[in-house]
Amino acid sequence: MPPQPEVSTHFRDFLKSFLGIIRILQIIFGAGLWVTIAANKYEGSIHFVLFVAVLFWLLTLAAFFITLLDKKDLVPILGGDRWLLSNLLHDIAAAVLYLPVIGVMIYKTERYAYCNLEQYKHNCLYKVYLAATVFACLGAVVYLVSAVYVGCRKCRGEQTVV
Repeated sequence: MPPQPEVSTHFRDFLKSFLGIIRILQIIFGAGLWVTIAANKYEGSIHFVLFVAVLFWLLTLAAFFITLLDKKDLVPILGGDRWLLSNLLHDIAAAVLYLPVIGVMIYKTERYAYCNLEQYKHNCLYKVYLAATVFACLGAVVYLVSAVYVGCRKCRGEQTVV
């Protein structure tokens, strides 16, 4: 049985919308961050980075699919008329928590800068931490852009994400 016309148009409308594209970028950059770290040896404050990256990656995936399937009314307390506000709070929290993540990643990257020499033959995490820092910065930027966009929509009195 083919999908109902209004469902498939909602899919396309959301995927082509600015927020749909931003959510996809958030998912990609968040996955890039935590996969880069999890695939290598990590210790200490990197656990916080991994926690924030995985938490907001999962929350963003959930928000993406709930909005894509237009099931926001099924989410207790946060859904329905409050869905735009919930998205705004999610994006603000992610942008704020990504700032210390960037700080931790920059600190760790600088600590391993000594092993970025061709003569250094041991295992070096410099390039791993550098890639994770780039993913963290890109993630923070897209969460901030999303927070500003959703905040503008909320201030204009709009109630829907799409």
